[in-house]
Amino acid sequence: MADVGDKRPSYDSPTTPFRKVVLPAEETVRIPRPPAPGPSQPIQPQQQQRPGQAPPMRRPSPPPIQTPMVPALPPEPPPRRFGDIPIKVVYLFGAILATVLAVLLIFVVFSGDVPRNQAGEDVVRVAPVPSTAAPAPSAAVSPTATESPIVLPPVPESKKYAALPGAASVVAGTITDRNTGITYPQLASPWKARSYSPYAIAQRIGKVEMPFTVIGSAMYPGESPAQKPDSNADYREIATEAVRWTMRTQYPKGATLEWTASKKIPVGKGWTLGYKVTYTVDGKQQVAQAMMTVIEVGKTKPAMLMASIPESNKARWPDLNTLAAQVRPI
Repeated sequence: MADVGDKRPSYDSPTTPFRKVVLPAEETVRIPRPPAPGPSQPIQPQQQQRPGQAPPMRRPSPPPIQTPMVPALPPEPPPRRFGDIPIKVVYLFGAILATVLAVLLIFVVFSGDVPRNQAGEDVVRVAPVPSTAAPAPSAAVSPTATESPIVLPPVPESKKYAALPGAASVVAGTITDRNTGITYPQLASPWKARSYSPYAIAQRIGKVEMPFTVIGSAMYPGESPAQKPDSNADYREIATEAVRWTMRTQYPKGATLEWTASKKIPVGKGWTLGYKVTYTVDGKQQVAQAMMTVIEVGKTKPAMLMASIPESNKARWPDLNTLAAQVRPI
């Protein structure tokens, strides 16, 4: 067994002399050429590469900066003159203008034929009263051989309109009937403006059946007088004939009449008659309160405002006082 002290260590001792490394006598250094057309970069000497050492990595050069191309704006078109407008556009504008003017002209020319009413008015246009008295479905225009004439009691020259019991309706506005030339109150619900021949404008309550609950305006339902009425007596006589027409057309056959008022109208020329009508329906006797006003409206034939309220709507009887006090010529 060999002595442990005779073994040498596997490494050189500190006193071992260093080995001398001899480099090659000449060593070539390559300088890289800068890429074109980019900006030049400072030339750096190539580091010596030791044997077994990887070559150094080169940093890529940035791409060249390119300025974007801005397209040129087109020149502004010159302002259009009147002569540059196409002839079709001129014709179209002229046709539209002519149509508008024609419509306005029609409204101006024919505006007087349509009744003008205040806000909230409800007007019904119906056929005007003919020159002769308009009959009801079962009534004739004038007495015939089989029909007895309507006999009325003498009309008082003056009688104050008595206040009737009940609650007067609210006045919702004013009806201006330009077909006849008069104005009078428009009454609120339950009155409704509905079509009801032969009146120009009518307000009604309930069904259209005899006896009627109606307020209607029209021209006097008879032949025009030979000359224009002048005195109160003339208008009182015309009002009496108009009441005779209502007795024939608005109430059942055999009805009788009693005068309740006879007086001059508040404004203008004319006369108002108030009357109570007694009639029989289904074997039961009933009554109705009514009024008739004739008014001078600048013509030979006067205008007429008629109202009748049967017993079934007697709570509205005071509406007759309202109408008699506020009816006026236009």
